[in-house]
Amino acid sequence: MAGLSGGGWSTYDPQMPGSRDKVDAPTPSSAAVSAQMRRMPRRDSTGEVRLRSELHRLGLRFRKHLRRLPGTPDVVFTRARIAVFFDGCFWHCCPDHGVLPKSNRVWWKAKLDGNIARDRRNDEALVELGWLSVRVWEHEDLHDAALVIRNLWLGRS
Repeated sequence: MAGLSGGGWSTYDPQMPGSRDKVDAPTPSSAAVSAQMRRMPRRDSTGEVRLRSELHRLGLRFRKHLRRLPGTPDVVFTRARIAVFFDGCFWHCCPDHGVLPKSNRVWWKAKLDGNIARDRRNDEALVELGWLSVRVWEHEDLHDAALVIRNLWLGRS
C-alpha cells in the first residue's frame, strides 16, 4: 500500500472474515445532525472530483469506482494496476484531523475502527491481486497527490 502524507451504518460484512456483528446506528442527537449525515456523498465528493480533474489534466486516463476490485476504488488505472482511494479525514480517522464525535462516542469509535480495519483488509486484498493501493487524504494538496500518482503510474506502465 502506498500512502500520501441514518441508514447504511452497518459494519457487518458476511463476506469479510473477522468482521464484527452488525452494529446498528444510534438515535441521532438532533434532526440537524441526521440531515447533515444524510447529505454526505458516498462518491464523487468535491475533493474526489478535483483529484480526478488534476489527474486528467496531467494526461492520465482512468476508470472510476471499479466494483470488481476490493473496496471499489475511487480511481483505477487498470493497465498499471493502481487503485486510488480518496479518504475523508473524519470517516477514515486521519491522524492529523480525525476527531471522535462527543455524542455516542462508543458507537462512533466502533464504527470508525471498523472503517480502518476494512480499509486495511481492502489494501491487503488488492496487494494479493497484484495491485498497488494508494490512499489520498482529503486535506492533501491535490496537485501534489496527482503528481505522486502520475509518477507511480509511469513506474508501473
